[in-house]
Amino acid sequence: MSKFNIDNDAIRQLAELLDDTNLTEIEVAAGDNRIRVARQGTMVAAAPAVAPAAPAASAPAVAAPSDAASHPGAVKSPMVGVVYFAPEPGAAPFISIGASITEGQTLMLIEAMKTFNPIRAPKSGKITQIIANDGHPVEYDEPLVIIE
Repeated sequence: MSKFNIDNDAIRQLAELLDDTNLTEIEVAAGDNRIRVARQGTMVAAAPAVAPAAPAASAPAVAAPSDAASHPGAVKSPMVGVVYFAPEPGAAPFISIGASITEGQTLMLIEAMKTFNPIRAPKSGKITQIIANDGHPVEYDEPLVIIE
């Protein structure tokens, strides 16, 4: 019988992150350990309506991700977190539309549980579309940018 330790502080932090970002679920993994926190009930039904947090900015982006998700050049989020396109406030962004990039180049950072994770280009190409919004939350497998 293996011993399973539950990290109550990590669960609380994930629950707070759900509240802060209006996400419906979050999952983190470290080695063989995995923690998933999800909301149930009416919050799940409201998942497509995350737009009320920022209606003007999200309205155009809502149509783009559904088309972009199936695009062969879509770079999708490997985690739940908040996207940042620059290494620090006021700094030049990592990418811009029309920029040529190389495989492995940092495209953006995703902050998850107070850790900034670089998202690197899976291939070389040109940035044709930036879908994610700087400083806004993203969910797992959500399209972030298109590289052609």
